[in-house]
Amino acid sequence: MRSAFARICSAAVLLGLLSAGAAAENWPRFRGPNGAGVSDATTVPVRWSDGNYNRTADLPGVGHGSPVAWNDRVFVQCEENDGRRRLLVCLDAHSGEPLWTRGFDADTHRKHAKNSFASSTPALDAEHVYLAWAVPGKLSLAALTHAGELVWQRDLGDFKGGHDFAASPIVYEDLVVLGNDQDGSSSLLALDRRTGETRWSVPRRSRRTTYSTPCVYEAEGRAPELIFTNWEHGITAVDPESGRVNWEIAVFDPDAKERAIGSPVVAGDLIIGACGFVNNPKHIVAVRPRPADAGGPVEIEEVWRIERAVPHIPTPLVYGTRAYLWSDAGIVTCVAAATGETVWQKRLGGNFFGSPVCVGGRLYCVNDAGEVVVLATGDSFEELTRNSLGEPSHATPAVADGVMYLRTEGRLFSLGGRSDEE
Repeated sequence: MRSAFARICSAAVLLGLLSAGAAAENWPRFRGPNGAGVSDATTVPVRWSDGNYNRTADLPGVGHGSPVAWNDRVFVQCEENDGRRRLLVCLDAHSGEPLWTRGFDADTHRKHAKNSFASSTPALDAEHVYLAWAVPGKLSLAALTHAGELVWQRDLGDFKGGHDFAASPIVYEDLVVLGNDQDGSSSLLALDRRTGETRWSVPRRSRRTTYSTPCVYEAEGRAPELIFTNWEHGITAVDPESGRVNWEIAVFDPDAKERAIGSPVVAGDLIIGACGFVNNPKHIVAVRPRPADAGGPVEIEEVWRIERAVPHIPTPLVYGTRAYLWSDAGIVTCVAAATGETVWQKRLGGNFFGSPVCVGGRLYCVNDAGEVVVLATGDSFEELTRNSLGEPSHATPAVADGVMYLRTEGRLFSLGGRSDEE
């Protein structure tokens, strides 16, 4: 029987351009159900001040990973002692009080100055919380109960990445799935979520560590597929049951050293993927798989491509018939999701490492100074407000049960959920 999470993912995908996405009580992975980043909650304010928070909590360490939530618990990863200890923190969603912290010994090592030792986002199901972390020479994935008891822990082999680790797992049915594209020996991995045993592993060629988080693609008449993005492989679709690569299309530049950081998203029957590098061209590409003839290969059509003022790190967001591309440098472009045609574009300024989410038809994105910029969705640009968290942030907000959770480097903020008043 398919899990509740898989049913939520499938429903969100099938609605595609016709819906803003179903409201989710839980926020079980990076950017919520299927990574869409969309909630129809009406209880998150547009403008607020320090007195409007439900509560704030000091975290026992720092990091950039985003929060996730299941029922009355919120989970976030941190690190302390300059990365020598990696932490999973569980907080009560109602009181903000820490319920437990689980620590894993690690080693400090070189990383990118803008990265942290805790940039990965956990994944959740009704039984477990799953977290990944790495040190040079070792990639680890573990499952804990919601009460903090260790269920299993796997050493997945060597890890090599000059900018360090930031990949996040997802749960699909009875699998924990992790993209392990790195500077060394690479693979796409699926583990049994209850035992940690490897269900399948897809070997990959890779020369650059990838940070994008996979999603699920389920268009009408097609079996579900797991979608991964990578500089050299492009966009890849994998059969979740067998690990077989169903199709792959190299849509990025093989001659330029690039890195996939922003995650793939689904817009109806389109898949939108991103890749690029700091001073190189950056690409947002939409493709459409076409049903294969009996026994024939799947045909993949490139539908549209944008390579100017597009995001490298933030993940695109699809809401209704529009896609919103929020760039690292604070340029927001609204395009027709079906065609890529520009509707409007506006420079906001600032630097953005987190990704936007859409809540009740409004876009929220946090810049690196901790300023939450709120925009209206629609066919004309409208900035609604800016709200300061008071300290730096690289994380993406989470929304669960009508409450928004905002993570700075060392604190967690709870906002909304009490009324639909601003």
